Amino acid sequence: MTATQSFTGDAHPYGGGDPYADYRTADFPFTRYANLADRQLGAGVVAANDEFFAQRENLLVAGPAEFDPEHFGHKGKVMDGWETRRRRGASAEHPWPAAEDHDWALVRLGAPGVIRGIVVDTAHFRGNYPQAVSVEGASVPGSPSPEELLADEVKWTTLVPRTPVGGHAANGFAVSVEQCFTHLRVNQHPDGGIARLRVYGEVVPDPRWLSALGTFDVVALENGGQVEDASDLFYSPATNTIQPGRSRKMDDGWETRRRRDDGNDWIRYRLVARSEIRAVEIDTAYLKGNSAGWATVSVRDGDDGDAGEGEWTEILPRTRLQPDTNHRVTLAAPAVATHARVDIFPDGGISRLRLFGSLTEEGASRLAARHQELGG
Repeated sequence: MTATQSFTGDAHPYGGGDPYADYRTADFPFTRYANLADRQLGAGVVAANDEFFAQRENLLVAGPAEFDPEHFGHKGKVMDGWETRRRRGASAEHPWPAAEDHDWALVRLGAPGVIRGIVVDTAHFRGNYPQAVSVEGASVPGSPSPEELLADEVKWTTLVPRTPVGGHAANGFAVSVEQCFTHLRVNQHPDGGIARLRVYGEVVPDPRWLSALGTFDVVALENGGQVEDASDLFYSPATNTIQPGRSRKMDDGWETRRRRDDGNDWIRYRLVARSEIRAVEIDTAYLKGNSAGWATVSVRDGDDGDAGEGEWTEILPRTRLQPDTNHRVTLAAPAVATHARVDIFPDGGISRLRLFGSLTEEGASRLAARHQELGG
């Protein structure tokens, strides 16, 4: 069910200097998927049984955890993560926690989806990280309260079995459960601290919701769109271009390194399903001296073979882009597609791509079948 990375072992005491100098991590293949536990997408930590030393909400903070060795509060060392108090046994004769004792936090995913991998990051937790962690998933419709999530009738599926973790390390777990989940229960055994939680996977949208919307952004992450590949990810992930809302700062978009050749940069997307596109929006918000000079948008219809090959049809010819500007174009005729590609010339960046349209009859049928198959 679940493949895990090798246990990274104990962390060394903080020796001063760069707090990340001895941080342990690895290249996890599943991180190419979107982070379903992104606050920008709508995720949240809705409850925890204990957060005595550090608040549960820190788990989903964007960016790496910070560490100030001299920052102490009235409860002790202030940590950038979720940290519980030390557990104790039932009596003086047995002062140690029981084998089943653990702390937990409930996480609402930003969008329902199939989970491909989880990273439990214990950055800066060196002598106070959990001995082991486990993660469970559930699919609960609507907007359930913590009490409803903890009810006996809710079915929880093990995604990561109880597994030892290392301190001051990114502990990665590949997940192979082909099911749609809306919430996670993160357990630390028996207690301790976790700096960050990242949950990588594919959004599975509710076809009834998209049908009710009619016209919507068919490449948006929250609607089930995906980034399949990109020419350059030097400064920021290409997935930023299909995040909700407008970009709020420069690194909230996609920016490439400076080219020194005659090529150009690009992103390839998979749409939520086969769609009919009627309007295009390219936003360069907050990209002022580094926005792309020009851009084209092309589409491809069909799932056979490699989506990077085959016939691409240009629906937006090479168009001059302005810095820090939202560009809107309506198409002369609708374009039917399953994939899209934006090419920027020669380099630089865009903050968002929006493709407005609706599902074709075939696309809606396939989406509904997949939603049902995954238990959504």
